[in-house]
Amino acid sequence: MPTKTSGAGRRGGRDSPRTRDERLADPVLADIGTALFHLRHVWAKPDLMKRIRAQTPGATGERPLQISNLMVVNAVAALTADAADSAHADRPHDEVTVGAVAERLEIDPSTASRLVGHAIDAGLLSRRPSPVDARRANLGLTDAGRRVKQVADRFRRAYLDALMTGWSADERAEFARLLTRFADAAATAPTYADDIDEIFKEASATDQVY
Repeated sequence: MPTKTSGAGRRGGRDSPRTRDERLADPVLADIGTALFHLRHVWAKPDLMKRIRAQTPGATGERPLQISNLMVVNAVAALTADAADSAHADRPHDEVTVGAVAERLEIDPSTASRLVGHAIDAGLLSRRPSPVDARRANLGLTDAGRRVKQVADRFRRAYLDALMTGWSADERAEFARLLTRFADAAATAPTYADDIDEIFKEASATDQVY
């Protein structure tokens, strides 16, 4: 008896092989791209920073809290946690340096140095000499920095909880699993800029038919 093939290109319960062009033409990819674009703008809404500033008055002295401050605070907090995990596992632990912050945020060292300096001036980070290399400095969160991070984390969780009102526990768990898988793949994949020359070459070709 012949195996039935559906219009979705499935044969015998499994996806049939598709060419790269066929995969790229999948409308689901366009939907994902559009959703990610919207998420970028939603996540960067200034309302979050306004609320955090209101809950942390005086945390940064006379300087208003900036999104870049929050990025650096989160990076240093994560790096500090990683270093603590390494120490508990009796492994050599990495120091929390400007270079480590640059790598974590995927920015160049000079930009990281400037942002770290701003966070130090704002009273969110402390800097102490490295016991390994006197030319480097170990970074850590101050009490104000920890307070800012706690408030920001609480607002983010509340925001996400509101967005997923009506979702079941299983739906939340599955979304978290897939989103984490997607983020891990994005972190290890070549950067989008690697293909930018090829994209412009294809876009400028006069004999392409789409």
